[in-house]
Amino acid sequence: MAQFFLGDPQSYKGPVVEYAGGAAALQAASAAAGIDLYVHAPYPINVASTNNRIRIPGRKLLQQHLNVAAEIGAKGVIVHGGHLRAGEDAAIGFDNWRKCIDGLDMPVPLLIENTAGGENAMARRLEAIDRLWEAIGAAEGGDTVGFCLDTCHAWAGGADLTDVVDKVRAITGRIDLVHANDSRDAFDSGADRHTNFGSGFIDGDALAAVVRAAAAPVVVETPGGVEGQSADIAWLRDRL
Repeated sequence: MAQFFLGDPQSYKGPVVEYAGGAAALQAASAAAGIDLYVHAPYPINVASTNNRIRIPGRKLLQQHLNVAAEIGAKGVIVHGGHLRAGEDAAIGFDNWRKCIDGLDMPVPLLIENTAGGENAMARRLEAIDRLWEAIGAAEGGDTVGFCLDTCHAWAGGADLTDVVDKVRAITGRIDLVHANDSRDAFDSGADRHTNFGSGFIDGDALAAVVRAAAAPVVVETPGGVEGQSADIAWLRDRL
């Protein structure tokens, strides 16, 4: 399987398929190779925001990515849970998520990813994920929204990895994808800094246990290009 961006991950520009032959050719090639595709939405998307100039363009951009993801036959679109500013009422952010889901057409599943930092984040703490899922459940199509569990984000976000899979499933009922990453920083640091397996703060056995328990497709998002990621994939496979 493969995960990628459809453009600059830090931009509000719309998605582009640069594969030779376009979306249809990419879909055909990935199917022929037996490779499932996942699209990661751009990082600036924050549909929880109280700022109309952030929230509304973010919704539009997310819909564009869902549409193009369907054209290439992707299995889902991953998006971060977003956050509010310090002092803002988190209830507004959760309700903005409900409104977003209500207004989205989802030709492929939308997978919300837990995040590492921010005390007013919508998907850092398990308590926040619980409130987020309650809000999403009240939306039209909310029952089709999935969850992407990132091990680095969970660790840096203060979640105990020994039981995080069970606790997330108790809230969401599902884990659709795992982002398997070691963390450069300490537990509950709030720092979203991925590092290669065995070089960070997450115990290797604990990380492998999360992947095993989740029993979902896995993407490795560690640094080092082909060489670094190949070594990490081999590392993980050895432990599974």
